[in-house]
Amino acid sequence: MPIVVDIDVMLARRKMSVGELAGRVGITPANLAVLKNGRAKAVRFTTLAALCEVLDCQPGDLLRWEADGTDDTAGTADPEAAPAEGAGRRA
Repeated sequence: MPIVVDIDVMLARRKMSVGELAGRVGITPANLAVLKNGRAKAVRFTTLAALCEVLDCQPGDLLRWEADGTDDTAGTADPEAAPAEGAGRRA
């Protein structure tokens, strides 16, 4: 996935444990681990704001975009993408 989560970098800079951050943010350590390890499908803005407040950072310090050079499906349609406007309509 091209979005990389750098929570572990900020935890190291702040010398804070996952458990401490989870407690201060108000989420479970398990859910924080899912986010930290890049397995989350989404993050609520309220959670992101709480992480930034506790870690005294900006969202860009926690999330970054990285080109996905390992994708071998270049030129193929994304099966989860929404159909183009008007696709599937019959006159």
